[in-house]
Amino acid sequence: MARSGPTVNCLQHHLLLPNPHLSLQMILRVNKSFAAAVALLVFPLLLAPQDKPDRPPWAQPSALPQSQPAPASPKDKSEDPPTPRNTVKVNVNLVNVLVSVIDEHNRPAPNLPVEGFQIFEDGVPQKIDVFESETHLPLDIALMIDASLSAHIEKVTEQDAASHFIQQVIRPEDRLSVFSFDEQVRQLPPNFSDNVAALQEAVRKIQDGAGTSIYDAVYLGSQALQKRKGERRRVIIMLTDAGETTSQSDFEGARKAALRAGVLLYTIVIRAVKNENGRNTAGEHALQTITETTGGAMFFPESSQELPVIFDRINSELRTQYRLAYYPNPRGPANTYRTIEVKVLPGYTARHRTTYLTGPQ
Repeated sequence: MARSGPTVNCLQHHLLLPNPHLSLQMILRVNKSFAAAVALLVFPLLLAPQDKPDRPPWAQPSALPQSQPAPASPKDKSEDPPTPRNTVKVNVNLVNVLVSVIDEHNRPAPNLPVEGFQIFEDGVPQKIDVFESETHLPLDIALMIDASLSAHIEKVTEQDAASHFIQQVIRPEDRLSVFSFDEQVRQLPPNFSDNVAALQEAVRKIQDGAGTSIYDAVYLGSQALQKRKGERRRVIIMLTDAGETTSQSDFEGARKAALRAGVLLYTIVIRAVKNENGRNTAGEHALQTITETTGGAMFFPESSQELPVIFDRINSELRTQYRLAYYPNPRGPANTYRTIEVKVLPGYTARHRTTYLTGPQ
């Protein structure tokens, strides 16, 4: 042990002051070992996140977790429901067609196979790329109630029927919003929601107005639905006397908005005046055209007492719809109307949107 000190000093002396008796090869070997040891100590420090003096403390690299996704901001459950697991993520060029099929007894016809359908665009057969015999795509529904005095002859009965429908139609991932329209269109709180009690209360608080803005209601309702995110079915259910009087939008503007949004329109016309000579039929004809173009249905109850049955039928249809989708071949030019035709097996009748408006290329 007494000789360890001088040995170390001797080694240091040979490293610092070249010894003629020490070979060049030995010097290089020792220096390389020393360099490797230094690299092992310094290299991890070079990889460590370096603080940035021009950033606040929370944005410094050392404060950010590595390989961790940013936490999603909390969202209101009533406004943005989670995307269902069975949602199909598709290209924007995919054309979705919701098809309601009835049998010869005018009853919904579920469980038909894909082989029972043919789809055509502008007369050209298309390959069905997506097929759901009973689509589970969640619903976004705009329930639009005519608040004009002429439409509210049986106001309480209409409110009861609408309230029953709200309770019946909403499922966990569905959302509904109540709109009233007279000379103006108003979206009532709580906007798009699954809060049944709050939506029913919104229906009961609708105040009577004067004019009837049908085109504005279709236009603004379609825009509100189009802003909703995700793969969802967009539906307008309109309860009205169809007496258009005060819209700023016109027929073509309302129709185009509905087609761009991919809206399915159901129209229930409460005729305050039974004689055709005594009522404004232009609004009825316009609504019928838009309704048929979107693939919805139109109803003409004799009285508001029939409303519960009509709402039940709409709910049943929404729960038994087929979903067909295809990539157009050939693809039509931008901003043009394309016709759609769906054929089904003999003995059945299909109702669907008959046209769509192409987007930008």
